[in-house]
Amino acid sequence: MNSQIIWTAFWTIVVKEVRRFTRIWVQTLVPPAITMTLYFIIFGNLVGSRIGEMGGYDYMQYIAPGLIMMSVITNSYGNVVSSFFGTKMQRHIEELLVAPVPNWVILAGYVIGGVTRGLMVGVIVTALSLFFTDLSLAHPLITIVIVFLTAVVFALGGFLNAMFANTFDDISIIPTFVLTPLTYLGGVFYSISMLPEFWQWVSQLNPILYMVNTFRYGVLGVSDIDVGFALGMIGLFVVVLSAIALHLLKIGRGIRS
Repeated sequence: MNSQIIWTAFWTIVVKEVRRFTRIWVQTLVPPAITMTLYFIIFGNLVGSRIGEMGGYDYMQYIAPGLIMMSVITNSYGNVVSSFFGTKMQRHIEELLVAPVPNWVILAGYVIGGVTRGLMVGVIVTALSLFFTDLSLAHPLITIVIVFLTAVVFALGGFLNAMFANTFDDISIIPTFVLTPLTYLGGVFYSISMLPEFWQWVSQLNPILYMVNTFRYGVLGVSDIDVGFALGMIGLFVVVLSAIALHLLKIGRGIRS
């Protein structure tokens, strides 16, 4: 297929996705900023002043990378699941299915749209965090790689959720009952070294733990887990989720009558 056609299709989907959430920025970009500001005030200032240091850093500094990563995760996921499900339910998906566009282009377009929103919110939250604490990049390359890969993983997760969803209630089940608990138990607000040995082992089954700790390592230089192993696992998640999504697109799961 002509590369120009592929590029045009990909860029069109990305632009549509970006315009979709920037057009209603008061609903998509402002609420996460307000929510994270409240986290900084309540957990950082009020609770953190009583906790003191954690991992050799002021508590506010310690939780800041986790809160930034939390915002990236939820917004990357939420953007794709709501957008693709809306496309499905409003039958816009039919235009893509009849167009001479490879499935990987459709997937990549939606994923990059979700990644863009996740990273934009991440930048906003990072800027806000600087009003509460000092942050520096101990390992800039690792920081960039992990935040991008994490956004990709959850954008893919949102895509899969949208493909299986049949009603609007279905797109809220995973974020509410799976994503939120895993995020809160993923080491955002604490170091797993504080937990008993059994619960440390249980925590290591949580994939978000690896993402949060690797990002914290990139920013502060401290981590509860092996960073190399974490990067390898996250890269594996990207490959596996991409393969599943492409297979579902190929067989038309949830998008063909």
